[in-house]
Parts: sequence; structure tokens; C-alpha cells
Amino acid sequence: MKLVMAVIKPFKLDEVREALTPLGVQGLTVTEVKGFGRQKGQTEIYRGAEYHVSFLPKLKIEVAVPSDLVDAVVEAIASTARTGKIGDGKIFVLDVERALRIRTGETDASAL
Repeated sequence: MKLVMAVIKPFKLDEVREALTPLGVQGLTVTEVKGFGRQKGQTEIYRGAEYHVSFLPKLKIEVAVPSDLVDAVVEAIASTARTGKIGDGKIFVLDVERALRIRTGETDASAL
């Protein structure tokens, strides 16, 4: 099993979710986060005053999937979250040692 963690622009969430559903992804976790990468934030104007926003709003998506689905899930996220502009985000793939569904006690792949 793998955990696919993606940090994307907030307005891309619905497209990413719609792209993952046909692949068999049954659930995902979304967290509102703030951060910066190479763009180092941005400058905005508010009531005529210019100020620097260091941390930009992003969404972190976490999806636990069987190992054989990882490439398809990563490609689906990458292709739908891509705008071609700086700040599109990142995708990380981590190993999951164990999973447990609390309600039923199912473990590993059956717990997903």
C-alpha cells in the first residue's frame, strides 16, 4: 500500500476528485494548508497598499491506495491539477506499513 500526498491549488479539488473516482479511489482526506515553494509567496494590493503574502493557500490531499494503483493515481492528480503556472503543487508517494478500519477491524488493503 502507498499513501499519495498531493499539495494543489484549491480551485482544482473538484477536478482531481472527479479524476480519481473512476480509478477506484473510494476515499480521500483534504486539509487546508498554507505554504510556499519557488514562487516565495506573492505581492498583493489591498486598499491601495502593497503587501507581501509569504504563505499561499493550498490544499493537501491524502489518498491511501494499493500499490498497483499508484501510477494511475499520480498521473490523474498531476494531469488534472496542472495549470502550467508556478505554484501548481507537488505529489509525494510514501509507503504505508499498515492500515486498520476501526469500525470493522479490517486490515491493510481491505481496510481501504
